Amino acid sequence: MKIIPAIDIQNGNCVRLRQGDFGQETIFHNSPMDMARKWIDDGAERIHLVDLDGARLGSPVNINIFSNICKSFPDTPIQIGGGIRDLKTAEKYINSGASYIIIGTKAVEDPTFIEKLCNKFPGKIIIGIDAKNGEVATEGWKSVSKKNALSLAKEFENFGVSEIVYTDIEKDGMMKGLNIDATLNLAKNISIPVIASGGVSCIEDIIEISAHRESGISGIIIGRALYEKKFNIKEAKEIFA
Repeated sequence: MKIIPAIDIQNGNCVRLRQGDFGQETIFHNSPMDMARKWIDDGAERIHLVDLDGARLGSPVNINIFSNICKSFPDTPIQIGGGIRDLKTAEKYINSGASYIIIGTKAVEDPTFIEKLCNKFPGKIIIGIDAKNGEVATEGWKSVSKKNALSLAKEFENFGVSEIVYTDIEKDGMMKGLNIDATLNLAKNISIPVIASGGVSCIEDIIEISAHRESGISGIIIGRALYEKKFNIKEAKEIFA
């Protein structure tokens, strides 16, 4: 199970939101590059980059920052999401060195787009499913669709999707623990590996999810807990050693 630190970028800063609310922003660092370097030096096996500005506006805003990070750390897999809603943008990120790109809103709106991406960039496509009360949210979490998270995930099982990042919006940034039940329900009922996200607050949360490492959960994205030094990457990795 991979430990994946998150770097969410808004207005050029590394920030964390609470429940996806752009008005509840905490700035933790003003250099995404320095933050990436720290997480990698601490032992990160992959980095999770999110263009919050892009997610909100529907097109990439911080692509130059992300491109520089990818070029600076070519040996570390980097997954990028936020505002990737057309083939041209996807190509830009892949060509800039992204190991994976995460598609959220467009996956809900047009599942055939995902099939096309998987054919063009095999092994590089991750689906981002962000859910509120089990229903999928889109457009930077501003809108909630009527699609159920599990039923949406099943639509992509035969496309060659690499992984699914599942985020419980009500848990995200709240430091109250993962929604283990919802994450497990998704992971156990689809063939695509699931990356858990949203709410990790302490090392006990890592211990709890480690008990389910054989259930289809392939990684954990951690944000605020690392920034606030509740534990470090080395301590988290030791749980799975």
